[in-house]
Amino acid sequence: MSPAALATLHAAAMTVPRPWTAAEFAALLADPATLLACRPHGFALGRVVLDEAELLTLATDPGHRRRGIGRACLAAYETAAAARGAVRGVLEVAEDNAAARALYTAGGYAPCGRRPGYYRAADGRAVDALIYARPLGR
Repeated sequence: MSPAALATLHAAAMTVPRPWTAAEFAALLADPATLLACRPHGFALGRVVLDEAELLTLATDPGHRRRGIGRACLAAYETAAAARGAVRGVLEVAEDNAAARALYTAGGYAPCGRRPGYYRAADGRAVDALIYARPLGR
């Protein structure tokens, strides 16, 4: 998936945090630590540093949600991260994003921290980021 295609899908899928630009995706993809797992209508993007995989974003086309795409992207990302030596996966999710929280909980992630006021909603209100983690198997 090209940086422009990633940005287009991200813009359709995201409100909090703000959608990323094609230039931001291009910069991330240029980093050898970055990992991208794509499926039709969705992707998961993160990076592996030492033995930890940090999921930076996961996006599913709103017209194709509730079809297992997010779960498939997350599973492919975790498999690739484990193959690179990651033994722990971490991510942040907006506290008010119930669908994403349910996806991550179903995938074995558990809350382990909070960043108060980390995100800004479109209306300007502060939204806490919840930090989730899980062990990654080989």
